[in-house]
Amino acid sequence: MAAAIPEVGGGDALSAGHSPVDERPEPPIVVVDTDVVSFLFKRDSRAALYQPHLEGRRPVLSAQALAELCAWPVARHWGQRRRQELDEFLGRYPVVYPDAEICRIWGEITARAALAGKPLPATDAWHAATAIYLGVPLASHNRSNYLGVPELSLVTPGEGT
Repeated sequence: MAAAIPEVGGGDALSAGHSPVDERPEPPIVVVDTDVVSFLFKRDSRAALYQPHLEGRRPVLSAQALAELCAWPVARHWGQRRRQELDEFLGRYPVVYPDAEICRIWGEITARAALAGKPLPATDAWHAATAIYLGVPLASHNRSNYLGVPELSLVTPGEGT
């Protein structure tokens, strides 16, 4: 069941349905894992692998992806200019913050993955829980991290949504 997107960061809010201004439907959403956002920000050649999956879609970040990306400037000793570039880049992406339902999904998928012998890293579980909550795919370069989450619609290079 697809849920409405909860309050998002950056002053940008998403809503289901149509735009009241022009009555065109909003593009479908895709949750973007930190690795894919990293490729896009750094203009890494692997970003091109994800363009077919992002074309015509509205990419959003889980709060975990935002947190991981916010660590970069400190860990990499960035100057003000590079920090500003990252802030501007991230401003393009709505952020879905967890609520009780996303937390419940996180708990269930991490427990089931562990019981199946395919543990799900906690950081990746937030991306997966966000996508499952919204009923949308997750674009990630780490397919093997999600093997224990069969209910997740995962898009990786060379695969459809």
